[in-house]
This record gives sequence, structure tokens and C-alpha cells, in this order.
Amino acid sequence: MLAVVVLALAPAAHAARAATTYTLTTTTTVTTSPFGTGTVGNRPAVLSENEATARFLAVPKVKSWLTRYPPAPKIQTDASYDAGTGTWTVQVWYTPAGEIATGTVDDATGVVTSAWTGPQVAWKMARGVPGAFGGAKINSYGIWLAFCAAFLIGLVDWRRPLAVRNLDVLFLLSFSVSLWFFNRGNIFAAMPLAYPGMVWLAARLLWVGSTDRPPRGQVVWPVWVLAAATVFLAGFRVGLNVRASNVIDVGYSGVIGADRIVHGEKVYGNFPQEGSLKPCGPADSEGEIRDRIQANGICETANPLGDTYGPMAYLAYVPGYLIFGWSHHWDTLPAVHFTSILFDLLAIFGLALVGWRLGGPRIGAAAAFAWAAWPFTQYASSSNTNDAIMPALLVLGFAALTSDPVRGVAVALAGWTKFASLLVLPLWLGYPDARSRRSVLRMLAAFCVATLALFLIVLLHWPPWDSVRTFYDRTIGFQYGRESPFSLWDWRQYHAKGLPDLHLVQHVLQVLLVVGALVLGWVPRRRSPLRLAAFTGLLLVGFELVLTHWFYLYLPWFFPFVVLALLAPVPGRTRDREPPPLAS
Repeated sequence: MLAVVVLALAPAAHAARAATTYTLTTTTTVTTSPFGTGTVGNRPAVLSENEATARFLAVPKVKSWLTRYPPAPKIQTDASYDAGTGTWTVQVWYTPAGEIATGTVDDATGVVTSAWTGPQVAWKMARGVPGAFGGAKINSYGIWLAFCAAFLIGLVDWRRPLAVRNLDVLFLLSFSVSLWFFNRGNIFAAMPLAYPGMVWLAARLLWVGSTDRPPRGQVVWPVWVLAAATVFLAGFRVGLNVRASNVIDVGYSGVIGADRIVHGEKVYGNFPQEGSLKPCGPADSEGEIRDRIQANGICETANPLGDTYGPMAYLAYVPGYLIFGWSHHWDTLPAVHFTSILFDLLAIFGLALVGWRLGGPRIGAAAAFAWAAWPFTQYASSSNTNDAIMPALLVLGFAALTSDPVRGVAVALAGWTKFASLLVLPLWLGYPDARSRRSVLRMLAAFCVATLALFLIVLLHWPPWDSVRTFYDRTIGFQYGRESPFSLWDWRQYHAKGLPDLHLVQHVLQVLLVVGALVLGWVPRRRSPLRLAAFTGLLLVGFELVLTHWFYLYLPWFFPFVVLALLAPVPGRTRDREPPPLAS
């Protein structure tokens, strides 16, 4: 199948190369657009700044949002007129929060052509842009509901319709409701709706891990039906990625990092910038020129914050880079498509291998089918992000859980892709006995060796301590300190009435998560495959629950272990049999 992918992406690679009243203080600025006059021409404004501002503030969406703030003089507006496009840009400011609303008004007609409030001001992804993530196809009702139907029909226990595991299936699909609101720009409805599903899964994983007993019920379809459906869905997923997907900045960062590694250059602190660098390409629809001459003398499309992941997140793109190359621009990026498809297929293969090895053909077929049918794994694939890399590496390591060195290498590779999986290190250290000193030391040694090997791309650049500091600042430091509206925890940044400050609750839960991860390194002492899968999923779900910047693309991180604990459960103590050791 990978050969087919290479042939399908080859043409793309070739092409890539080739009701409250406010008294507001208003200021106005008249500018001439540097991007041409279009069909409007340079003409004086018809509306005054006060008229343009009043029209914008009368929009129900804006008017409703401003009721959350005190009246003037704390709220101010700024209106600027672009004579080239005949458009007014209106901005509303509240001193503690900064800019709280913005939009545009057509001068000739007086029509408000855009209006953004709250998180939509700074975050374009909060505006409900159709197909911004994954493209139009995966976000269409037909494709999305088809995946949901396949997942539901394939995994529900139709013989026991009231089985709790059927609720697990429904809660895994419930994130679709949250995504529906997100796609329409309603962040304050979308984010709360994501938490019931994660809380339910966390509770179920805690129960299964504590009791070490698999849930009752199972898939009802024969192995051959599940296997055939998985093969069909895998092929469909590849076609959807190649023909009807997009590459967001996360995937684009992967090929940039691969380019730096292959050429022996620094990765961290060396991504394409925009700033005041010399433009070398056309402006986009908003007048922004992202193609700039970089310090290396090459014209590259900017991605200044792309170096925020672990080194493995860039090494994983090296094979695709070597096959397809990179034009130094954000074009079709076939190397990124190749990498997304590769790790998507590896996740399917890994789940099939784990299920077959630990539970037999039915468990293997059901586990692989679950990944292939769940719409959110395809959402990540169609967005061409790096979010399938970490779970694929972890599940491949889980397939060899009797090998201490393999577990150590798997956690290192996964952890230095997405830092969340470092939480499972204490849990995975000892298997099947958490207090086996020999097992712990062997895995820890393998983890350290793999970590050192990965960090050679950081440490080989002199002086190494500066490189380590840059790595920390660009990754952990940036991630920890960032603000985001895409969770419940950081809404207080808007200083808006009705939005609670939950930072204290978040910090308490974060501490509990870290303490829990450390405790799981010691108790329970005996580890079955089921217990290890359940607690691995619990830690990863817990991480997402307390994350400030959360997104739907992160759901695949924990999904394999939810499958292995709840939907296609591997053996626990009630059917305890150790998997055979790996052949030496």
C-alpha cells in the first residue's frame, strides 16, 4: 500500500517543486492599500468613522459580546479606512483584555462584511472557517457520518444493547457534537462539550485498570468481516488523504525540521521567519506575504512557531523528505502526506498486532477496525499533522511489552514526539512486576540511550548548553506559557462577565495527574496487559483534560489504549495469560 501512496504522491511532488448603550472614544486612520486598488480605486470615504463604527457595533453578535464589559471610558474603538479596497476596519478594545472585537464594513454599501468577537479576534481557527482542518471532504456530513456509522455498527455489542461498553462507543463519537460547534465558530459552546466524553473515558479506564477485569460484551461480527472492512477503510483513508486533504502548520513544521536535520543544521530556533525579512512571494488574500528570504539565503514560507515539538516529530519526516524532497514553500507537501499516511497505517498495523498477539484474531481485527473507522483519526490524517506518530509508536511498543528495552525505546520515541507520553514512563518501567529492579533498570537504560540518540540533533551544535536552552524555550517553555481559548482553563484572559477563572482548579488537577503518574510506577504491583493499557489511556486522557491548549487532533493520542481496554480488551487477571516472550 505504501508503494501505491508513493506513486500517487509523485505527481504532487513534481508539481511542488515546479442591548446596552456605549459611549465610545473613537479614532480614525485613513490608509491607501499597498496591494492595489482592485475595482474600488482610491476614493474618499462615504461613511464617517462614527457611522462605520456604529454599524459594526449594531451587529447582534458584537452587541451581545460587549454586554459582558463595562461601558466607556474603559472600552474604546479604533476605525481605519482603506481607500484602496473601500473597507473600514473597526476594532474594539478593553484595557485589561486587549482587543475584544474586530470586523470590517464596506464603505459603499455600509454592510458589515465580517465581525469577530472574543477568541475569534486573535485566533483565526476560532472563526469557523470551512475545511480549515482536514479539508472540505472529512468535514462534510456525508463522509463524517459514514465514518460514525461504520464505527457504531462495527463495535456495538448488538446482542447486549444495554451493555456499558456500548456507551463507550457513543461517548467516543460524542466529540462530534463539540466539533460541530467549533466548525461554526462557537468556541464557548464547543469546548465544554468535549469534556463529558473525556471524563467518562477517564472514569471507565480507572475502573477497568483498578479491577483488572475487561468490560462485558464484544463485537458481534466475524473476523473476516472486520478484517475486510478495515482493509477497505484503510484504502479509503489513503485516498482521502491524497486527494482531498490539506496540510496545516503542524505538518508543515515536520518537513522543515527534516530539511534542517538532513542538512546538518540546527532545528530549534532555525525555522523560517517572517518579520522584516525581504519578501520573495505573492501576498495572500489578507495581504500578508509569508514567503521571505531567510538567513540561509533561501526563499521559504514562514512557520516561526513550528519548532515546538520534540526531535522525533521531525526525524519521523526524514524518510518522506528523502523520497519527495521539499520546495521550501508551503505547497502540496507530498512528504508530509506520505508521513501522515505511513503512521496512520502503522497505528492500524500496531493495533492489529497487539490484539492478535494478546487476545487472538478477533481482538486484533476489532482493534484495527476501531482506528480505521473512528472519524477523529481520519480528521488528524486529513489535516496531515504529527498527531498519529506518538500513538503509533506507543502501540508498537505495547506489542512488545515483554521486552524491557523495546518498551524503553518506544516511550522515548513517543515522549520526544509529544511530551504527553512521558507521563507513562513510570507506569511502563516494570512489567509484569512493577517492583522488579531488573526490569526497571533495563527499560530505564534503553529509554536513556534512545533519548540521548534523539538529542544528538540538539547537542551536536556548539555550544550544547545554548542549544539545550533554545530547545527548552522553544518547546516546553512555549507550551507551558501559552494562552489559549481551546479549553475551559484560560477563558479568564478575556475578562468578560460570565467566564470563570479556573486556573486554580486546573493547577490542582495537574498536580494530581503528575502524582498519579508517579504512584502508578509503584502500585498496583502486578501488571496485566489490560491494566497497563487502561492506565496508559487514563494518563493520556488525564493530560488532555488539564491541557490549556487542547484540540480535536489530540484525541488519537489516547485512542489505541481506550480500544485495548474498553472496546477490544486485551487479557486481564480473569483470563490471565502472559504473552509469549519475543524471539531473541
